[in-house]
Amino acid sequence: MITARSSDVLVVGAGIAGLSHAIAALERGLSVTIIDRDARAVGASVRNFGHACVTAQTGELAELARVAREKWIRYAELTGMFVSRAGAVAVARTPAESAVLEELSGSRPSGQVQLLTAHAVRERVGAASDSTIRGGALLRDDLRVDPREAVGALAAWLAEQPGVQIVWRTSFLGAADGIVRTSRGDFRAERTIVCVGHDLDQLYPELADEQGVERCGLQMARVAAPAGLTIAPAVLTGTSMLRYPAFAETDAAAALRVEMAAEDPELLDIVANVMFTQRPDGTLLLGDSHRYGLTQDPFLAESTTDTLLGEVTRILGVELTVVERWQGVYASSPQHPFLIAEPSPGVTTAIVTSGVGMTISLGLAEKTFAGF
Repeated sequence: MITARSSDVLVVGAGIAGLSHAIAALERGLSVTIIDRDARAVGASVRNFGHACVTAQTGELAELARVAREKWIRYAELTGMFVSRAGAVAVARTPAESAVLEELSGSRPSGQVQLLTAHAVRERVGAASDSTIRGGALLRDDLRVDPREAVGALAAWLAEQPGVQIVWRTSFLGAADGIVRTSRGDFRAERTIVCVGHDLDQLYPELADEQGVERCGLQMARVAAPAGLTIAPAVLTGTSMLRYPAFAETDAAAALRVEMAAEDPELLDIVANVMFTQRPDGTLLLGDSHRYGLTQDPFLAESTTDTLLGEVTRILGVELTVVERWQGVYASSPQHPFLIAEPSPGVTTAIVTSGVGMTISLGLAEKTFAGF
């Protein structure tokens, strides 16, 4: 039931970006209304690994990720949600992959990227002794949450706070002069913040076109909990070293790309980021592939899933049984990893235009409010 029609801030979207902005408003003593067209979060914020990839960011992304990390820890304590501070392990299976990790480790403060022996990597990720692992690195500052719990826990906590209301199943129709039009009538807000991810083009198509925003579709799967296997960190591979900036910006990354193109071209063909995380129930989330376009076909290629499963199976040395498959979709832009813009007076759009929404959104909200 709607109890108020006026607030200091109205946030459109109850995914991680929207909730992050609601939290930032609440921290500043502002009243906030959150609207979402669904009855609960079902988009990119629940279709991911739950990995806050802090260590592998550079520049401004690294700054936003560090702010977000502290907030994840703080709000995990307030909400009781699961959070793991075990970091991430980047697995090296070739000399080229090892070279990337060695270069990155040497460029970072002591302890932030800790080189590991093959034995230490196997112990941390539960890999079989006959795997192809030759070494790796611990990315100390990375976090993990359960993506199927985290956003719902934040929303539930926010809904209990004075001055906050969440109105579900309500579509945003536009805003002007402090009036926000929705499918449930008008609201009033001094500032409207639109956090709708890849659906930006449905509300502000000219802005989306100008900023090159399109959709990235990816394939992921959840596999049954392997018997006796406990994996505290997120696990990354050589393909991750070609995607995340701290790895990709090393000199050694060029040789790794050449090596992968020669030996594993199918991974480059599907733009793979082979990685996996373990949920509190023991099941593994694994993936993923990437394809880009203004509209995403809903069809999943079984060959892509087979390729991803095969890579994870080789690392762990255990048989994996898929219990769920799905397509994730998030906003992407070749111009920048996030977008903060003002399409009209009093209206701000704030979206992550890369695959690091869980990593930076809580920090991005601080940047948005700093601009007001």
